[in-house]
Amino acid sequence: MSINIPCLDLNDYVNGSTEQRKKFSEAVGHAFNDTGFVTIKNHGLSDELIDALYVQVKKLFGLPEEVKKSYEKVELAGQRGYTSKGREQAKGAKTPDLKEFWQIGQYVEGEELSKDDYPDNLEVNELQEFNTITKEVYKKLEAAGKELLKAIAVYLGLEESYFDKKVWNGNSILRCIHYFPIEDPDAISPDAVRAGAHEDINLITLLIGASADGLEVLTRDGEWFPIKAGQQDIVVNVGDMLQRLTNGKLVSTTHRVVNPPRELMKTSRFSVPFFLHPKSGMDLTCLDSCVTAERPKQFSDMTAGEYLDERLREIGLKK
Repeated sequence: MSINIPCLDLNDYVNGSTEQRKKFSEAVGHAFNDTGFVTIKNHGLSDELIDALYVQVKKLFGLPEEVKKSYEKVELAGQRGYTSKGREQAKGAKTPDLKEFWQIGQYVEGEELSKDDYPDNLEVNELQEFNTITKEVYKKLEAAGKELLKAIAVYLGLEESYFDKKVWNGNSILRCIHYFPIEDPDAISPDAVRAGAHEDINLITLLIGASADGLEVLTRDGEWFPIKAGQQDIVVNVGDMLQRLTNGKLVSTTHRVVNPPRELMKTSRFSVPFFLHPKSGMDLTCLDSCVTAERPKQFSDMTAGEYLDERLREIGLKK
């Protein structure tokens, strides 16, 4: 059993001919209509930048527990800084994920936005290079994501610029994740996994290839399929907000991160996804063009901010 996750060249859309751009847009649309996943090359991040990022991420999670916890601000619901082990779980899960993470939000430019929605990012005093590199990665992934949204807009028959103002200074998040070593596999709950089966909340997610295998997607046939991505690839998937907007035409695919084989339990796994969010006021009401007799409207009307708030409560980050 296999599924087709195409590898596309973003340069074909950004700098390509009319024909190349059309072909890219159709390929992205069909993949998101089918598996909900694509891999992207020529995404704007050099191999050197990705390597440097992972060096800094490993240093961050190697800091002493008391130092990491000094950056944990529970009132921010995990949206900035450090979130410790046992705090987040998949929607509907009874056991927290086996991970800790650090979140970096938007670097707001050109307008005043509420600190409630956009709290300041926390700088790691012990690792100045971490702050510099993650900001560069954030900006580059955001730029790549905006290009992908243009291609998606074209596929949906919308103006190419449809998403531009909605995601400018959007509430996007760069998340650095450490799936920590499991020192005693017999001591953990039988249903504890690195990341329980879930769908992403946002419009699209851009994931820099992880340091180890473990990511699996649920196929239309109800089987789990492993995603093998090199550390220099970007894996892109649809989030729930885009699924709501398109009335399920574009699929927010269920995925998970499974525990490694027993002999690798004592090893770490690092991963850096970028969750591309719009501004909280974006209307996620299903597009008229995506509602038909064959595909009746299946989602209630709400804004991106309302939906994010609902989901943060469901996964345990917000009370």
